Amino acid sequence: MAAAASYDREDGGGGGGGGGAQRGSRDAYDPNYVPDSVKTFVTHLYRHIRDKNVYEIHQMYEGGFQRLSDRLFRDAPWPSAEAVAPYCDGDHVFLLLYRELWYRHAYARLSPLTASHRAESWANYCDLFSVVLHGVVNMQLPNQWLWDMVDEFVYQFQSFCQYRAKLKSKTEDELQQLKQFDTAWNVYGVLNYLQALVEKSMIAQILEREKEGLEQFTATDGYDYEGGSNVLKVLGYYSMIGLLRIHCLLGDYHTGLKCLAPIDLNQQGVYTIVIGSHISTIYHYGFANLMMRRYVDAIREFNKILLYIVKYKQYHQKSPQYDQILKKNEQMYALLAICLSLCPQHSLIDENVSTQLKEKYNDKMTKMQRFDDESYAAYDELFSYACPKFITPSPPVLDQPLTNYNQDAYRLQLKLFLYEVKQQQLLSGIRNYLKLYSTITIAKLAQYMEVDEATLRFV
Repeated sequence: MAAAASYDREDGGGGGGGGGAQRGSRDAYDPNYVPDSVKTFVTHLYRHIRDKNVYEIHQMYEGGFQRLSDRLFRDAPWPSAEAVAPYCDGDHVFLLLYRELWYRHAYARLSPLTASHRAESWANYCDLFSVVLHGVVNMQLPNQWLWDMVDEFVYQFQSFCQYRAKLKSKTEDELQQLKQFDTAWNVYGVLNYLQALVEKSMIAQILEREKEGLEQFTATDGYDYEGGSNVLKVLGYYSMIGLLRIHCLLGDYHTGLKCLAPIDLNQQGVYTIVIGSHISTIYHYGFANLMMRRYVDAIREFNKILLYIVKYKQYHQKSPQYDQILKKNEQMYALLAICLSLCPQHSLIDENVSTQLKEKYNDKMTKMQRFDDESYAAYDELFSYACPKFITPSPPVLDQPLTNYNQDAYRLQLKLFLYEVKQQQLLSGIRNYLKLYSTITIAKLAQYMEVDEATLRFV
């Protein structure tokens, strides 16, 4: 199962007799009812995890869970972890993984979620990551699942911040729940868990040693073929990307890029193995560079990932992530249009990408070359469409009158961006004059200035 919430959203055996209403309606949901197909799924998944059979785990994760969700749980939650416990020997770590899937499915299909559900999911992530950080995890999981785990963790943090900031329509019960769960999804807790995974895994040191030929992390896609576990190392690796994303959401682009620094984007890496990871990495890396006025770096990476999507998106058409891939593709073309308008470097763009860019944004790029209100509005429109969903991480003040502040962080980043556009437009004007003066002949310039050529040369 791919993370249905990625990019800021968002065949079992026969079912047991009866319970059709339970499976088809949230109102009739019985958390203790476990269809036969779910019993089979849990039993087999548990066995494959114990056997470290990554191939079978991946097949069940990507295929089986999604098919069961579509067939039995389109608008209802999966059975509770307590109900499936007998089919996995009550294994604590397996049930943490099951709950991670349970809440991810709930976020994707059962909105709106209550503050209670959000807090319970936070507590489960805390327990799961604590086991990885402080226990002995003797299992191998597919990279797709480990990436989705980090990606969903960041998404749910972002979602909670947005939910918490929309106070105007909250009921009294919802406000009380916010007070009750005021420590859930605390920004420092979220950052600390991701940073702890990076440090405990020693992934930065592993990648450094790999450059010297002393490690085989990338060559083995992060898996341990000597009977060990890949979980901590790969979670640590993907946590660097998670930290980049969070710092982008907070508007701290310098720190975000610093967190990603151990990963060499000029080389094939484990981040390229999972397409969601690949796209998220380059999207946030490119956006951070755009906001830090490093336009050439942003252009180079946007060009590479957009060319990759052109070549390989056909192979992901059946993926649950396909719609999200297309959405991020469109957003990155918009960001590339912004970068090239502020810093014309068309020689860095592949012909296929350039053709697509002209089809999508040629008119707007023409407008953005001017120095009028229409140009300014085009920058505003593209930035608003393509930027991340910025967040305010601080908890709200629950005093009357209640107001929504979920757009405050976005408005601030937009204001900063448009201020930079004004500065760049002045430079663009100077650039146009320099182009003129570097191409026009002395004789022609003297004619325009109504002086003789000798006098102009002397000046």
